[in-house]
Amino acid sequence: MKIETPLHTEHQLDQLAGQFEHWRQTRSHPHARIPDSLWEQAVALTSTLSASRVAKHLRLGGSDLKQQIAKRQGKPAAQMPTAPGFVEVPPPPTQPQGFGGLEVELQRTDGARLRIYSPDASLPLAAIVHRFLEVQ
Repeated sequence: MKIETPLHTEHQLDQLAGQFEHWRQTRSHPHARIPDSLWEQAVALTSTLSASRVAKHLRLGGSDLKQQIAKRQGKPAAQMPTAPGFVEVPPPPTQPQGFGGLEVELQRTDGARLRIYSPDASLPLAAIVHRFLEVQ
């Protein structure tokens, strides 16, 4: 299937939708497989149109079309990632007592909050607090 312009592509999509409809009405069995020739044309249209648009217009399952695209590109179809059953999260490293870090939490009367956590205790804390508490 040769695809040239967006208008031409839309026309081809409409024609292919008609072919799919004809196949659906004339198939010998309700659960018959879609012929490879129709799949090939649908996959070819995805080079210029989104797979979801093609699938919707042709009344195909989006995941079925994506499997056909992957099959024709020689790649395995993308599978849903499986969630791991258990992931161990290591505890955060503990800091020795008296390390000299800084932890400040402020709240203004209008509800705004400021939290500062810093391992560096040499921040210009007075200037930061003054600027935060200034009423704008």
